[in-house]
Amino acid sequence: MKRGPSFEKNRFEKKKIKKDTFKKFMNYLKPYRVSMILVVIFAVISSVFTIIGPDLLGKATTKIFEGLVSKTTNQDLGIDFSYIFDILVKLVILYILSTVFTFMKSFMTSSISQKVSYNLRKEISEKINKLPLSYFDKVSNGEVLSRMVNDVDSISTNLEQILSQIITSVTTIIGITIMMLSISLTMTIGSLIVIPLSMMFIVFVVKKSQIHFINQQKYLGKVNSCVEEIYSGHNVVKVFNREEKEINEFEKLNETLYESAWKSQFLSSLMMPVMSFIGNIGYVVVAILGGYLAINNKITVGDIQAFIQYNKNFMQPLAQTSQIANIIQATMASAERVIEFLEEKEEIDDVKENINTSDILGNVSFKNVNFGYTKEKTIINDFSIDIKKGQKIAIVGPTGAGKTTIVKLLMRFYDVNSGEILIDGKNIKEFKRSDLRKLFGMVLQDTWLFNGSIMDNIRYGKLDATDEEVINSSKVANAHHFISTLPNGYNMGINEEANNISQGQKQLLTIARVILANPKILILDEATSSIDTRTEVLIQSAIKNLMKDKTSFIIAHRLSTIKDADVILVMNEGDIIEVGNHEELLEKKGFYYNLYNSQFENN
Repeated sequence: MKRGPSFEKNRFEKKKIKKDTFKKFMNYLKPYRVSMILVVIFAVISSVFTIIGPDLLGKATTKIFEGLVSKTTNQDLGIDFSYIFDILVKLVILYILSTVFTFMKSFMTSSISQKVSYNLRKEISEKINKLPLSYFDKVSNGEVLSRMVNDVDSISTNLEQILSQIITSVTTIIGITIMMLSISLTMTIGSLIVIPLSMMFIVFVVKKSQIHFINQQKYLGKVNSCVEEIYSGHNVVKVFNREEKEINEFEKLNETLYESAWKSQFLSSLMMPVMSFIGNIGYVVVAILGGYLAINNKITVGDIQAFIQYNKNFMQPLAQTSQIANIIQATMASAERVIEFLEEKEEIDDVKENINTSDILGNVSFKNVNFGYTKEKTIINDFSIDIKKGQKIAIVGPTGAGKTTIVKLLMRFYDVNSGEILIDGKNIKEFKRSDLRKLFGMVLQDTWLFNGSIMDNIRYGKLDATDEEVINSSKVANAHHFISTLPNGYNMGINEEANNISQGQKQLLTIARVILANPKILILDEATSSIDTRTEVLIQSAIKNLMKDKTSFIIAHRLSTIKDADVILVMNEGDIIEVGNHEELLEKKGFYYNLYNSQFENN
C-alpha cells in the first residue's frame, strides 16, 4: 500500500513527541536530584564491593591449587589456611556492606518512584477540575481513570526498576571490565566479542516491541472505559437483554489488548534466553583461551576461576540493561499518555480583577448569542432576552432544541461563539469562573451523591454550615421527615449509588444542598422528571420557597410543572420561537399550544 506525505509527517511527529516526552518526564525527577545522587553513590559502592569478591576468591583458589600441586612435586608446602581464612573474613565483610548499601539504594529508589507517582496523581486530580466540559465530551471517564491509575502505576513500578537496575548494571559492567582487563587482555577481548551481537539483538527487539507497548496502554484505557460504562448501565443492559452484545464488544477490545500485551511481553521475554545463549558462547571462548594461557603459565588457575565468574557476572547486568530498554519503553508509553492529559487546554480565567458578587441582584440578559458545539453546526442562533431579578423563566421544547445548552452557556461551561451574556449588566466573561458559579445553584435530573453521611452530602453546598443549618435546609426541602426515619438519621452513610434510598429521596437531598448554599440564581434541569407524583408535590413546595426573590431557570418536558412561570421560552432547533406566560402561549395556538395539548390529549 502506498503511503503518502501525511503518513511520513505523522511518523516524524510521533518520534518528536517521544523525544519531548522524555524531556518533560525528566522534569518530574529534578526535585529529587540529591536523592538520585545518593542512589548512584549507594549503587556504586554496593557494586564495587560485589565486584571485588571474585578477585579475592580467585586468590584463595590459587593458594589452594598451589598447596595441592606442591604435594605432587614432593615439596609439600601445604595449604595456607590462615591466608584463606583472612580472605573469607574479608569476603563476609564485603558482602555484608554490599547488602547494607543495596538496602539503602532500594529504600531511596522506592521513595523517589512513589513521590513521583504521588505528584502525577495530584496533578491529574487538579487538572480534571481545570478542563473544560468539551474535553469530557470527547474522552470517556474510563479513559481518564486509566491514565490516573494504570498509567501512573506503571510509571511508578517501572521507574523503581529503572533507578535500581540501570545504575547498578552500568557500574557493574564498567567495574567488571576493569577487573577482567587487569587479569588478561586477551581473554577480555575474546569474551567481549559477543557484545556486538547482543547490541544488534537489543536494537531489533526495541524497534519491534515499541508500538506494542504503546498499544497495550492505549487499549488498557479502552477496556477500563468499556467496563466502567457497562457497570454504570448494568440495569439497562439487563432490561434490554444486551448482555451478549456487550460481552462481544468487550471481547473485541480485550482481544486487541491481548494481542498487544502478549506481543510486547513475548518480545521482551526473548531478551534473557537469547542473552544467555550469547553469554554461553562467551564462556566457551573464555574456557579455551584460559586453558591455553594457563598451560603457558601466563595466568593462574585462580585467575581463570575469577575471570569465568566475572564473565558470568558481566552478562547478567548486560541482560538487565537490555531488559531495562523495554521497561523504559513501557514507562515512556505511560508517561506520554499522562503528560498528554496534563497538557490539555484548560479553562483559563483571563480576568485580573475580582467582581464583588455579594451585591449581585440576578438580572440576566442574553444579547444576540450564537453558539455551536462544533464550528459546522450552530444550535443557538441570535438568541436575545432580558430577565429581571426574581423572575421564573421556563425553557421548553423538544429534545435537541438547545434548552440545556443555554444553561451551560450561562455558567460558562462553554463560551458563546458570538454575542454576550450579562448579569446585572456585567458580561459574564468579566467574572472569574469560580466567582460566577458561586451565584448559581443547580438541581439536575441525575442526582449526584458521594460516599459519606447524609449530613456531609447536604453540607457539600456550604462546607462551613452548622448541623442546625443543615437540618433547617432539609426541613425547607421537605426532606427532614424521611431522613429522621432512617437508621442513624443524618449520620446514615450512603455511597455514590445511594442504593439504600429512593430516587425521590435522593432528589430531595440535592435540593436541600442547594437551599443550604442559598444562591442568587437557580437552575432546575428536569428536576422532577424521574420523581413520583407524591414526591413531586413535596419537591415543588420546597422549590417554591427556594425560588422566592431569586431568578430561576426551569428546564422541563412536563409542561404541567411550569404553568406559573413568569416567562416561558419555547425553543426549537436553537431558536426562541415563542415567548410569553402559560395563558398567553395557549391563546396563540402555536408551537407551545400543540406541545402542551400533545401531553394532555388523553385528558
